[in-house]
Amino acid sequence: MKLKQRIFEILQDPKPNDKVSKFVDITLISLIILNVCLVIADTFDLQEKVKTIFSYIETVSVIIFTIEYILRVWISDLLYPDKKYIVAKIKYIFSFLAIIDLLAIIPFYLPFIIPIDLRVLRMLRIIRLFRIFKINRYTDALTKIFKVFKNKKHELLSSIFVVLLLMIIAAVLMYNIENVAQPEVFKNAFDALWWALATLTTVGYGDIYPVTVLGKVLSAIIALLGIGLVAVPTGIISAGFVESISDNDNSKTIKYCPYCGEKLE
Repeated sequence: MKLKQRIFEILQDPKPNDKVSKFVDITLISLIILNVCLVIADTFDLQEKVKTIFSYIETVSVIIFTIEYILRVWISDLLYPDKKYIVAKIKYIFSFLAIIDLLAIIPFYLPFIIPIDLRVLRMLRIIRLFRIFKINRYTDALTKIFKVFKNKKHELLSSIFVVLLLMIIAAVLMYNIENVAQPEVFKNAFDALWWALATLTTVGYGDIYPVTVLGKVLSAIIALLGIGLVAVPTGIISAGFVESISDNDNSKTIKYCPYCGEKLE
């Protein structure tokens, strides 16, 4: 049990001055970043020697990530002490980060278990990019982002719903206006929806655009509305980050006893 508790402290609940835990975190983060770089490097035309070196690095990485995954499953009952042993294991295995860990290693083992077409295997290798999400275990940056989205989910969903509603209305209107003048461009409402997306987000690719006077007027109105509406989710997220930072500052405020002046825990 002492070994299990120690592994739990290293991987899940490190102490402030635990050098072993910090070394493990830094090593795993470096390995994740290296693997993401390898995924990018795979898109280039490389020599066979370089590909062989990359293959060795990939194998070593998968072995380390596999050991980490097995250890995390082993100590998961300590992560959920109020749950039964089996329930704790199942809850951890189906948790978001555990699924990410599994997706990061499973493409390597899949060909050994199931005969698979090499072309399909090549597509599955892109799943290695999921390893970048493992960094969330070793830094609270992504945790804060997820927390902000969770706290502001109702406001975000409301603003996104309004934007989608406006896009659909604009797309249907534009289709009815432009279909007669450009039947080969505005073939259906989905083509008009692509125009609405590009216009509302102020991207303006220019592949689909109105040629009638009424269509141009509608396009100008939608573009102006897009400047304000698309900025609403951004403002909500920014406000969420400000609130999160403010809450952290308040929680870190040191309190002192009004009578003796000693710092309170």
